[in-house]
Amino acid sequence: MSSYLKTFILMAALTALFMFAGQLMGGRSGMTFALIMAGVMNFSAYWFSDKVAEAVGRAQEVSPAEAPQLHELVGELAMRAGLPKPRVYIVDTPTPNAFATGRNPEHSAVAVTRGLLQTLNRDELAGVLAHELGHVKNRDILISSVAAMMAGAISYLATMAQWAMLFGGMGRDDDRRGGGAGLIGGLAVMIVAPLAAMLIQMAISRSREYQADKTGAAIQGRPEALASALQRLEDYNHRLPMDVNPATAQMYIVNPLTAGTMATLFSTHPPIEERIRRLLDLRNR
Repeated sequence: MSSYLKTFILMAALTALFMFAGQLMGGRSGMTFALIMAGVMNFSAYWFSDKVAEAVGRAQEVSPAEAPQLHELVGELAMRAGLPKPRVYIVDTPTPNAFATGRNPEHSAVAVTRGLLQTLNRDELAGVLAHELGHVKNRDILISSVAAMMAGAISYLATMAQWAMLFGGMGRDDDRRGGGAGLIGGLAVMIVAPLAAMLIQMAISRSREYQADKTGAAIQGRPEALASALQRLEDYNHRLPMDVNPATAQMYIVNPLTAGTMATLFSTHPPIEERIRRLLDLRNR
C-alpha cells in the first residue's frame, strides 16, 4: 500500500472516529456539532499551521547574508524539487535536528538547528534539507496539523462526555436508545476514542516520514546521504535530547525526545533502522 493511500485511509478513519464520538455523545445533534467543529479546526490548521510551528520551534529567520551557504543549498534543492524557495530558519540549540512548516509550498519554511550545521557534512545536510522539502512538496505539515487538531478535539469531546455523564446529560437526543446505550457510549468516548485517535495520528506521522524520506532521496539523488544523516541524528538526539513540547515532536526529522524505548505503535517516528533500510534499498534500484 502506498504512503498516500495509507494516509488517506487513516485521515478518513480519524474523521469517522471524530463524528462517531460526537454521535455517541449526543446523537444526530452531536454528530452535526462534531462535523462543524472539524470544519472549523481544519480551516484553522490550514491557515495558521506555519505560524504555530515557527512559534513552538523557537526558530529565528536568517537572511542570505547571515547564512549564505545554507540559503544557497536550500535554493538549489528547491529548484530541483520544482518548489518556490522556502524561508530559512535556525534554531539555536546544539542538538542536530530539523523541521519544515507551512500550509503550502508558497507559505513554507525550513528550520535547522545550529547543531545540525556543525555536525553534518554537505551531502548529509543536503539529504536532511531534501527530506524537509519532501514534506513541503507532499503538504505533510498541513496533514499533520489537521490530524493533531482532530485528535485533540476528540480528547476534548472525551472531557465533555465525562461532565455529561456526571450530570446525566449523555445522549439526550431524539435518537437516544436508553440509559445503557448512553452509558456505553460515554465510556467509549472517554476511554476508547482518545486512544484510537492518538494511534491513528501517530500512524499518519510515521507514514508521512517514510514518504518524505523517499521524496527527499529523489530530490537529492543520494539516498545514502540521508541514511547516514539519520543515523548520526538519532545517535545525537539520544545523547542530547532537545527541550521541546512533546506535542511538536512529530515535526522533527528524528524524534527530539528521549522516548526511544516506546513501542512502535506509540511513536511519532518510524524505527530509524527501517528508514535507513528503505533508503539504502532505493540506492540499489
